[in-house]
Amino acid sequence: MSDTDQAEGGAAEGGAAPKGKLKLIIAAVAVVGILGLGTATWYMFFRGHGEEVHAEAAPPVKPSIFIEVPEMLVNLVGAPGERVQYLKAKIVIEVKEEKQAEAIKPTMPRITDVFQTYLRELRAADLNGSAGLFRLKEETRRVNTAVSPSQVNAVLFKEIVVQ
Repeated sequence: MSDTDQAEGGAAEGGAAPKGKLKLIIAAVAVVGILGLGTATWYMFFRGHGEEVHAEAAPPVKPSIFIEVPEMLVNLVGAPGERVQYLKAKIVIEVKEEKQAEAIKPTMPRITDVFQTYLRELRAADLNGSAGLFRLKEETRRVNTAVSPSQVNAVLFKEIVVQ
């Protein structure tokens, strides 16, 4: 064999090697792609069909019950010689259940007394701004003491007029 024959045989082997590697890479990519598509199909169509979890419906929320307190008109504390100022308030009490409302209604005179006593001690300056109204709303504790063992959720003000 001559050198040219060896060179031609080497070139033929060298040319076949890159073509074989390219075919191997293409085949590997095709296998990985097929496996990926198979896995995606399995997740989309077959995974968890018998194991579906449904969210439980939340129990229906009972609406609160509101009890109207009779409208109140009280004079506010002022310095001697100042003009007398008045406070007019419409108050509503919020409870959770109807049976609590029925238990509280007979104690309405006691609730009115608690509010009258507290409101008569206020000055007009005590009611200025949202902080003053917030302090009034915090009187739930006084009302709860008056209606014990029943429980009041909130004291709501429908109308407040200082004149």
